[in-house]
Amino acid sequence: MIFDLARPLLFKIDPELAHRLTVRALAVSPRAGPPKKGPLAVEVAGLQFPNPLGMAAGFDKDAEVPDQLLGLGFGFAEVGSITPRPQAGNPKPRLFRLVEDRAVINRMGFNNRGADVAETRLAKRSGRPGIVGINIGANKDSEDRIADYETMARTMAPYASYLAVNISSPNTPGLRALQDENALSGLLDAVIDARGTNTVPIFLKVAPDLEPADIDAISRIAIDKRLGALIVSNTTISRPILKSCHAGETGGLSGAPLRDLAQQRLRDFRRATGGTVPLIGVGGIADAAAAWARIRAGASLVQLYSAMVFEGPGLPRRILKGMEQLMQRDGFASIAEAVGSE
Repeated sequence: MIFDLARPLLFKIDPELAHRLTVRALAVSPRAGPPKKGPLAVEVAGLQFPNPLGMAAGFDKDAEVPDQLLGLGFGFAEVGSITPRPQAGNPKPRLFRLVEDRAVINRMGFNNRGADVAETRLAKRSGRPGIVGINIGANKDSEDRIADYETMARTMAPYASYLAVNISSPNTPGLRALQDENALSGLLDAVIDARGTNTVPIFLKVAPDLEPADIDAISRIAIDKRLGALIVSNTTISRPILKSCHAGETGGLSGAPLRDLAQQRLRDFRRATGGTVPLIGVGGIADAAAAWARIRAGASLVQLYSAMVFEGPGLPRRILKGMEQLMQRDGFASIAEAVGSE
């Protein structure tokens, strides 16, 4: 109710400033603690998730509020993307609300304060309960991006419930080329080696703008490298018909217009992996029905971010309540039983 009253004012503020104010407000709010294991609990990559709904990377770029996000009801929070060195990202403006389309376009460019700042924060929360994944990336001006991922894996593995290797942002030139079969295999070998004796699971975040051959190649590699999960998917550079005056902005599109494409890519990866690699469904999830459809299509977990812009902080608990009702309606005893039952 409070968010509904505040939303008109928030939407008059520059989107990036509104986001910073939101993070700051969370930072000073009391920590409610992570949710407890309930009827929607599910195990993925050896991790016990109290529920399958997570906050996607991009919201908490510098690991400022992971515990507060868990306190909103999320079963897990993914911080980042974090790069070895601080970087300012792309020139402003670079974040746009498409209110009429319930969508967002961003060309942020991995803006973050770097590994040292994030590591200091994450070290302070060491030992606290709750699943916190760390999304790692490469600096835009890096001469050796694979070396950047190695550095990040080595640095962040001690603090992560899982590491998410992000090679799918459209806002760092050339980054998506790492999804090429040969490049990807070498990258993952480097990350796995850099992880050392730490057995933290490695997840891979992929783009929705993939050809069938790419999907098959990535799936083969994911199986071969025994990845913990595939995160399907990031924002899209494609453009469906949009109503907003910001429709022509460059960058990655997220929110409602991404839903059908992301759902189809999830089905594609489910088929290509044969269900042998857990999938995390992301893109256009704004209600319980969309989240449940992603589970039925093959996702063991789901994530959201853009929907929070339009629905506010009460959204996670509403979705979880609705998912529990849908699971009961369809006669499933657990999330694991419903995965891929479409």
